[in-house]
Amino acid sequence: MKTFKTLAEFRGQLGQEIGVSPWETISQAQINAFADATGDHQWIHIDQEKAAQFSPFKTTIAHGFLTLSLAPKLMAELYKVESVKMGVNYGANKVRFTAPVPAGRRVRMRMTLKEVEDQAPNGVRATAECVFELEGSDKPACVAELITLLFE
Repeated sequence: MKTFKTLAEFRGQLGQEIGVSPWETISQAQINAFADATGDHQWIHIDQEKAAQFSPFKTTIAHGFLTLSLAPKLMAELYKVESVKMGVNYGANKVRFTAPVPAGRRVRMRMTLKEVEDQAPNGVRATAECVFELEGSDKPACVAELITLLFE
C-alpha cells in the first residue's frame, strides 16, 4: 500500500501506476449474494449444473458488475491519503468487461492515476485506469476508467 500525506503528494503520482492489489477470489457464494442484491439471477451466474452443461465456460461466471464493484475495496488496499477526510465514488468514463470470471477464480486490480483536477472545496477529482487482471489469463476481466472525489 502506498501512503500519501496530502492530496498534493497524491497528485505527484499523475501518470504513474499506483500499484497492484492482492488477489481476490470471487466465490460462488459472492456471485449468488450479488444476484440476490441486484435481482440478476441469470442462469449463467447461479445455476452450476446448467452452466456445466450449456455454457461455453462450463461453469458459472461472475456478473461483470460484481467484478467492477470490487474497485473501492481494492483501491483501499492500494493507497491511502492521510489528509483525506472523505472519498466519494463519482462514476466512470468507460467500462468494458473483456473476459468472463469463472466462479472460484481470482482477480486483482492494477491502478494508474490518469488525471487529477481540483474539486471545490478542498478536494480533487481523480481519474484512474483500473485493470482487473484475471489470474492465469493474458486478457483482463475488466478495464475501467473510474473517477473518485477526495476531500481534505
